[in-house]
Amino acid sequence: MTRIESVDVHDVRFPTAAAGDGSDAINRGDYSATYVELHTDGPHAGAGFTFTNGRGNEITCAAARALAHHVTGRSLAELNADPAGFVRSLTADPQLRWIGPEKGVIAMATGALVNAVWDLRAKSAGVPLWRLLAELSTDELVACVDFHHIGDALTPAEAAEILDKGQAGMAERLAELTRDGFPSYTTSVGWLGYPDDKVRELAREAYAQGWRAMKMKVGGDLEDDVRRARLIRDEIGPDALLMMDANQVWDVDEAITAMGRLAEFDPYWIEEPTHADDILGHARINRAVAGLTGGRCRVATGEVAANRVIFKQLLQAEAIGVMQVDACRVAGVNEVLAELLMAAKFGVPVCPHAGGVGLCELVQHLAVFDYLRVGTALDGRMVEYVDHLHEHFEDPVRTQGGRYLLPDQPGYSATMRAASIAEFSFPGGPAWR
Repeated sequence: MTRIESVDVHDVRFPTAAAGDGSDAINRGDYSATYVELHTDGPHAGAGFTFTNGRGNEITCAAARALAHHVTGRSLAELNADPAGFVRSLTADPQLRWIGPEKGVIAMATGALVNAVWDLRAKSAGVPLWRLLAELSTDELVACVDFHHIGDALTPAEAAEILDKGQAGMAERLAELTRDGFPSYTTSVGWLGYPDDKVRELAREAYAQGWRAMKMKVGGDLEDDVRRARLIRDEIGPDALLMMDANQVWDVDEAITAMGRLAEFDPYWIEEPTHADDILGHARINRAVAGLTGGRCRVATGEVAANRVIFKQLLQAEAIGVMQVDACRVAGVNEVLAELLMAAKFGVPVCPHAGGVGLCELVQHLAVFDYLRVGTALDGRMVEYVDHLHEHFEDPVRTQGGRYLLPDQPGYSATMRAASIAEFSFPGGPAWR
């Protein structure tokens, strides 16, 4: 019986700010990870993390250490027997919950620990996480979901019905992904801090490499946004998809006005057009951009949606046309399962947010599981890809022709190379001296 004997938490940071990697209308940071290792009495260690943007990573690390006692000393069998109850023990900690609840640093630190448990579970089973999840029984998957506060949008019976239906045709869908890979789009071409010549060169290279969906950052000076949108559209032609991401910088009316100018470039979606918690604002923008573009553009959001309740309201208010789950923003795999199931019920495609440190590595598993067992269609579904920092992971993502290739190593692809942890540990690693 595998038992978790100790938990190590590492503050790992990469100096990305200087080059402008990841720059947008609000953020310009050093991509960082609160990295968790679960040491056991068996042959496997669990790895998990949450992503941060530099300063503040020490706070998330402190929260992970404060929550670690919920994991230490427990057996994997015990955690597997009541997975929703295990997650609730962290999210509803009777003292730490006060500085959440179920949001921010506490939820993200919870996610790091929960993700590490799932990594350990998949490694112990000898399969990649996507396969472990896809092959669980309906009852086992339903038992992973905390339906508290979302029962008015999704019941256990409705979740079971979705998962049961997902078993039909799963072998054919898996064969398709094995042959073709999973559709993707790249954000590497359009960071706001990149000069025009670099944007033009990256867009041209990405198109030549097979990418037919690309995303640019907007929300700076509107004339600059228009110029850069025209530049990218000229490089990729009229048929490739062009997505736009404002990273919450606009007010509602400002977003509608800006999209009135940017509509001429045929955006497929506008991502995070306003404050992440403004459900009604997103709904108004969603209606407006549909009207501006004849229904061709839609609102996408979820990168910083704090929990399943925010997603529930976005869906109930018809505020989004694309749901973007993040593997590390919410409290780990279990909560993502709830969000995928709600999206399936409401008929909204899921395009996970990725990039940063290791997010691509994680969300590929979630997207594959969603297609195999929950959403069961690829229409409108893509995984974000950013070509940053994959070399620091033992099982990095692989892409070909603008598609993710199926991960085949046991686990959640979360294990970071020991040399990278040593080099980029903050503040004592050589990279920071």
